[in-house]
Amino acid sequence: MEQQLTAPQPERKKRIFSGIQPTGVMTLGNYLGAVRNWAQLQEDYDCTYCIVNMHAITVRQEPAKLRKNTLDAYALMLACGIDPEKSIAFIQSHVRTHAELAWVLNCYTQFGELSRMTQFKDKSAKHADNINAGLFDYPVLMAADILAYQADLVPVGIDQKQHLELARDIAIRFNNLHGNVFTVPEPYIPKAGAKIMSLQEPTKKMSKSDENVNAFITILDDEDTIIRKFKRAITDSEAEVVYREGKDGINNLMNIYSVITGKSYDDIAKEFEGKGYGDFKLAVGETVADALKPVRERFAALQADKSYLESCYRHGAEQALAISARTLDKVYKKIGFLQ
Repeated sequence: MEQQLTAPQPERKKRIFSGIQPTGVMTLGNYLGAVRNWAQLQEDYDCTYCIVNMHAITVRQEPAKLRKNTLDAYALMLACGIDPEKSIAFIQSHVRTHAELAWVLNCYTQFGELSRMTQFKDKSAKHADNINAGLFDYPVLMAADILAYQADLVPVGIDQKQHLELARDIAIRFNNLHGNVFTVPEPYIPKAGAKIMSLQEPTKKMSKSDENVNAFITILDDEDTIIRKFKRAITDSEAEVVYREGKDGINNLMNIYSVITGKSYDDIAKEFEGKGYGDFKLAVGETVADALKPVRERFAALQADKSYLESCYRHGAEQALAISARTLDKVYKKIGFLQ
């Protein structure tokens, strides 16, 4: 009898989960450090991307503004290359399982663990008149966001690494008590462009909350604005385009130029050898403006088609619920809730 050969099963793609706050327009730092990579990750991973509007209400929000910012953030996510046919792209509050799983995970999280979260301390100082329980507890909701989808990898910046560690600790604790329920997620840290600094204070991370509007680029800034801000970027008195310690401003500009063009620091130094900072700043500004132009154009088109946006986020929510509900059902059964 001939032995039948079974075709090898394709290897399951690893799942990535990532969320972004609906706090208005993203900066160049958000784009190069995270969102641009999301689009590239779609080809190699099963990606789940979420606008985390439930996290946003840990600080007071104006309802109409929050609605607008949420829709804008969703449109921007698609404009930056997230394809709702390739990835699950949804809005957090549309999927009930996040809040429901977070309550269960609260009961597997120690008060002391949350007390050690550095972001709680920072945000409490900023919002001293509203230190609410949600501000203290939102890392557990973040853990629920991740664990509900059995995510293998989570793209994280340095500032969120502590929260991912907590999600891992909660998953391991739950698994030790109830069996292998959750995938324990690993950090996915991009190799380049993870940290873009302020154009005016290059020792500080670029932030849209900076009082100096020349310190940051938003991904919807027009070409003239982008070039003007780069021309005003703080550098040093050496006038040599080279990457080395003590040249924070030039190092930051070289990092931005390198991430967009793919050129090494040595290549950039050779390209601008004998040229002044003015030429270099102009080149960086033009390169950034060109890179962001398709995003601006796609965003404008999406904003003009609200019905398409709605169909995308409804479809995304249905997909997200189907996956996360399986996890929640398993959790409810394991902890003894009557089915």
